[in-house]
Amino acid sequence: MGTVFEGAGDSLSMSNGGTAVFVEVLWLAVSELASRPWDFRFASLLALQDQNVMGRGMVGFDLEDVDWGDTPSERAEAKDFVLRVVDLALQRHRWDELGYEPPYAPEYLRHFRAMVEAFVPAPRPERTDGDPFPGFPGPDAAVTTCCVPHRVLNALPHWDGCVFCTAGSVFPRGTGSPGQSSESDDVSSSKNCVS
Repeated sequence: MGTVFEGAGDSLSMSNGGTAVFVEVLWLAVSELASRPWDFRFASLLALQDQNVMGRGMVGFDLEDVDWGDTPSERAEAKDFVLRVVDLALQRHRWDELGYEPPYAPEYLRHFRAMVEAFVPAPRPERTDGDPFPGFPGPDAAVTTCCVPHRVLNALPHWDGCVFCTAGSVFPRGTGSPGQSSESDDVSSSKNCVS
């Protein structure tokens, strides 16, 4: 069983291992670039793709299920952020710290980028019986804290630890142990997480 990401009439199917790598390389990039509230909500969506927590083959999303914003400018800004995250990942941002070479990641990232680029975010639908985007984390569920040992965003408030902590990764060698955190370790901006 694998994972499928969909959008713009296209789909990206990956094995469970490919999905784990895809999420890890995107996590490095989103942790570097997130600065606005919507960016941290998108980071939360990526955190929810962590198969070590959600289950193998139990993740994936459709671009149509993302709350891209109310106005054309908000939708364009959100789409631009996702494209910048993918572009940074394609530049192999911090891949040298992974401890492995992800040979298929560039292909997955290029495919996902083409899907996002071709996708035209629609205006937000009218609410009739609740949240029109139930799979997209709201502002109260946005990832904004730092995993100090791995120098990336933490998956709080979803679970204690980042995507590298849940995998039991020792990457990158930091001052703490994976999974260890305290209130004093957490910070309010990803800019304090990365170097």
